[in-house]
Amino acid sequence: MKEQEYDALLYIETVGDQKGFNSSAHYHRYEPTPYAALEDLVQQYELKSTDRLVDFGCGKGRVSFYIHHFQKAMVTGVEMNEGFYQEAMENKERYVEQHTKSKDDIHFHCGLAQEYPIHPEDNRFYFFNPFSMPIFMKVIHNILLSVEASSREVELILYYATEEYTYFLEYQTAFELKEEVRLKDLYEKNPYEKFLIYNLNI
Repeated sequence: MKEQEYDALLYIETVGDQKGFNSSAHYHRYEPTPYAALEDLVQQYELKSTDRLVDFGCGKGRVSFYIHHFQKAMVTGVEMNEGFYQEAMENKERYVEQHTKSKDDIHFHCGLAQEYPIHPEDNRFYFFNPFSMPIFMKVIHNILLSVEASSREVELILYYATEEYTYFLEYQTAFELKEEVRLKDLYEKNPYEKFLIYNLNI
């Protein structure tokens, strides 16, 4: 399906990139994960209804709604831009009208990623290069502190991951690369067109 067709299916509006730039260079411009990429992800990577996914830099909530609709996991989108947060909340209203049982399974948090209070049951974390390395390192640190306080298996899902992100995870944390989900038709032309799944077993 085309981007607009998926939005229509989910009763949301997420098509279009951010115009202009953020006031801080630490936060990257909003660009939603392509639906075609999410198709490949859910075909090869399983999320269960008992999982709790956090999408850092969620924008208008595309990943949250897609994952909830197709894999039934609980989702939380974290977004610092108040305008995008409001659009995500409006999308939630429309989505919930069609999925009445989902109201308590989808949440959005307006604030900085590094200040998001990790819930003791959050166990899957999604990143599409939303911010600079110092913030990424702080968020990972917060996740690790949460695991220390409440032991559980957690996984990171990185789309179009930078070499900085992967180097940090592999050489400075206990996360290990579990699998790659390469996007068909795109990976051969661009090796960044993949999802990397990092696992932390406790």
